[in-house]
Amino acid sequence: MTVLSNALVGTPRPVDAPPSAGTLNQLRAGVLGANDGIVSVAAILVGVAGASSSRSVLVTAGVAGLVAGALSMASGEYVSVSSQRDAERAARTPEHEQTNPWHAAVASLGSFVVGGLVPLLVVLLPWGAARVPAVVLAVVLALVATGAVSARIGNAAVPRAVLRNVLGGGIAMAVTYGVGSLVGLFV
Repeated sequence: MTVLSNALVGTPRPVDAPPSAGTLNQLRAGVLGANDGIVSVAAILVGVAGASSSRSVLVTAGVAGLVAGALSMASGEYVSVSSQRDAERAARTPEHEQTNPWHAAVASLGSFVVGGLVPLLVVLLPWGAARVPAVVLAVVLALVATGAVSARIGNAAVPRAVLRNVLGGGIAMAVTYGVGSLVGLFV
């Protein structure tokens, strides 16, 4: 079983068996990617919705944001972890303890897409005027889930992790909606 599946089914990791650097690297990239996918795509959708209620415009913006964000996260993770691995090699860290940039890139790309699909799939449904509130609700629920899972995996306080996720996502959506509304007035 993986660290993530253990967290989801409630099997705690033994305290005396810390996860490997590679596992922690994939976990970090996965949680970051999922949260970034959820918040980035939702913020794009809510921001564009501030200027336009056109479903086709929202879907186009959402798909473009999903693809661009996933590729950006994957390439950023690859570069970041490659630099970390170079430093580990320079410090003569044993090969089996070094981080793998490809693992981080794939974890980040996949989790960004999964996270970003949450708000995008909500936009595809026929919500009418309730589209933005539906996106916000779906995003809050997704951020509660990722916050709880990451806290459980990291043996941290769940309420604090959930609050941190929801506040960050809420602020991002509120600001982009405001900016989108403002830009919509002048375009």
